[in-house]
Amino acid sequence: MRAHAALLTAAVLVAGCAGGSPADSAEPPTVAPAASTPSNVESAGSFSPTDIAWLQLTAAMTDRLLPVLDLVPTRTTDPAWRRLAAEVRASNRADLTRSRQLLREAGAPATNPHEGHDMPGMITTDELTALRSATGKTFHRLLAAHLRAYLTQTVRVATAEQKSGVHPAATTLATTVIQSNTTHQTNLNNLTPTPTPTR
Repeated sequence: MRAHAALLTAAVLVAGCAGGSPADSAEPPTVAPAASTPSNVESAGSFSPTDIAWLQLTAAMTDRLLPVLDLVPTRTTDPAWRRLAAEVRASNRADLTRSRQLLREAGAPATNPHEGHDMPGMITTDELTALRSATGKTFHRLLAAHLRAYLTQTVRVATAEQKSGVHPAATTLATTVIQSNTTHQTNLNNLTPTPTPTR
């Protein structure tokens, strides 16, 4: 399902729905509307299809992350991990609320066009199941991997929105996402350094 970017019913972020690693490209993904973007969304106020695409993808990715963060208090007693999870949850929940508010203002469909898609940065059902049965160092390792993927990808697509979006409220939110999730990335790396790729 990671190669289904062209089949999404809303606008998509090119490379955001592809199967490659966020590190595969030095450039942030470009943002392009899918052919099936509803005409009423295209003309809704000053929101562009790019803005709608990014808001919908951001909301979908965060929806998948929050259940992971909810597990932390019951899966680890480590105060550093609990603190990081609480910080990530607070800022990204606020971003989710704002994303949904802007989608309503834009007149975008209430349905999630990314339902059922597994993309970089989006935790899958199987991955969530594995986290629910893990504790201690195993839980920390899995959590770190999923958080790192999520934070990396959200910063990457928000950077694309900054460059290609047109609605001031959407691009302002993108700036907020970049700033907060970059900080979370730094804090995560302080807890567990990025693994060195093996050759």
